[in-house]
Formats: sequence, C-alpha cells, structure tokens
Amino acid sequence: MGAVVPLRESRSEPASIQNLVDLTGSGMEAVNQLILSKAGSNVDLIPEIARHLISSGGKRLRPMLTLAMADLFGYAGDGHVGLAASVEFMHTATLLHDDVVDESDMRRGKLAARKLWGNQASVLVGDYLLGQAFKMMVDVGSLEALRILASASAVIAEGEVMQLGAAQDIETTEERYMQVIEAKTAALFAAAAEVGPVLADAGDEARSAARDYGMALGLAFQLVDDALDYGGSASDLGKDIGDDLREGKITLPVILAIRRGEASDRAFWTRCLEDRDVREGDLAHAISIMTATGALADTVARARAFGDEARAALERLPAGPHREALGEAVDFCIARLS
Repeated sequence: MGAVVPLRESRSEPASIQNLVDLTGSGMEAVNQLILSKAGSNVDLIPEIARHLISSGGKRLRPMLTLAMADLFGYAGDGHVGLAASVEFMHTATLLHDDVVDESDMRRGKLAARKLWGNQASVLVGDYLLGQAFKMMVDVGSLEALRILASASAVIAEGEVMQLGAAQDIETTEERYMQVIEAKTAALFAAAAEVGPVLADAGDEARSAARDYGMALGLAFQLVDDALDYGGSASDLGKDIGDDLREGKITLPVILAIRRGEASDRAFWTRCLEDRDVREGDLAHAISIMTATGALADTVARARAFGDEARAALERLPAGPHREALGEAVDFCIARLS
C-alpha cells in the first residue's frame, strides 16, 4: 500500500453518538416507520431499490439533527418527524444519483443500486424519493421549513453540476472545491439543523446558530471522508479505499498535493485523474505524494477546524443534554480519523 499518513490522534474514550441516538430514539422510531411507508409503491422496483439503500446502514445523522434541534427548543408537535424523514429521503436520493454520476460500485459496504438494477432505475427511484420528500414537507404545513429544504435541494443539485464540471480537472482550485462540498454535502446538514428551531418558533438567532452548526459539521464530515479515502479503511468509508482516485474525483487532498508537488508529478495526476488510467501501485504513490506535501495532514487539520466552528455555534444555543449530544456528534465525525 505504501506510506499512510497518520490521521489518528489518541483519545481517552471513543467518540460516540449514543447520547444523540438515545435522545432522539422515539422520534427516530417514528421517522423509520414513516420512511418505510413512504418508500412503498405499486411499482415493485421502487420499494425494492429504495429499501436496498435505506436498510443498508448509515447512522441517519441528518434526520437526528432535525429531531434534536426541535427538541432542544421544546417543540411539542410531530412535524419534526415528517421533516426528518424528508431530510433522509433527500439524502438517499442524492446517494442514488451520486453513484450513477460517479460510476460507483459500492455503497455502505454493499453493491450500489446501479450495479444491481442499472443507472436508469437508480436515477428514477431517486427522483421518486425526492417527490415523496416534498409531499411530506407539505404535509407538515410549515411554509418556512418547506422553503429551507426546497432551497437546499436546489443547492445540492447545483453542487452536483459544479462537481461534474470539476470532475477529472486537475486545474480545479481549492476555492472551487470548497464551493462544491458546501453545496453538495454541507447544505443538507445545515437545512436539517435549521428546520428544528423553525418548527419551534425559536427566533432568528437560534436558526442562525443551528444553521451555522450544521454547515460546519457538514464541511468537516466531507473533509474527513476525503482524507479517509487515502488514509483510512474500507470499514470507515463503507466503500473501497482509493475509490476517489479510481473515479477521477478531485478532492482537497488531491488539489493540495498537485499545487504543492513536483512538476514531474503532474503527468501522474493527469494520467490517473483526467485519463482515468489508474494502475497497480498508483494509490500507494498518490498517498506518498500527499504525505510528502502535507496534503492529507492539512485536510485533516481543516476538518478539525470546521469541527471547532460547529462547537462554537452550539455555544449560542441553550445548554442541556441535547446541545451536549450535538457536540458529541462533532466529536464522532472527527473521530472517524482515529
């Protein structure tokens, strides 16, 4: 494999989201029941594909953010269940679409839906889930929550198109890449967190703090994924290590390595990323360049800095077990590096 950069930091106790899971347990049970009911259809292929991905694991962190933020502000209704289920459907639809665009073979340790049912079916079922998500949002009856999640859906689509434009382009800048992941990944985290205080009528400052928390957490989450693809393990990612390289993805470690590396390395990155010609030993060589240039270490440092931003945003919210659990979610996200 070659040299692997030390992504790890020692911890006295393993980070966990168990407190968040416990606090949102009853709400998530209702969310899961709603998800299963709304994934149904008279068209057999739709529930088959939807349930393949829905049941394949994942922490369901995004819907838990919605539930926890609503509970933190004392929301007493059940609208947060519908919005949390909508958030998970939006995320699931994005995964189905992503795997087609990226030509991915694996998702959460299982064959991607597109490998089992084909690209066309995966895209169309993703569209169906988006439609169901918007129906659930409407049923909740909060026009502002609908606006937030609808805006996030549009931003995510923009991020997908931006990523497509940057795909296999080794001239992609760091600024451009951060715009992509803010739209493609962090926007849904931010919206999932913001709709909680919206339902609770908690006010503009609460909304702003919740949104800032979700945005920073989402950025940290994606940068951790970027680092793990070159310095982690398949169990951390739920896919094969090095898939980003094989799929020609331009991520932050790649951008930093290209910018800081030797001119002689440029032909290597062009062949692997632009020409999609990845050979035996190329992943180890990519990791060695990233280690030598500090690209992986800096990606990790930036992920941790966004984690600090998320924790700072939480300090603007009411203290209590929910805020503490949301802080532990940040620790859990970063601890995937350890």
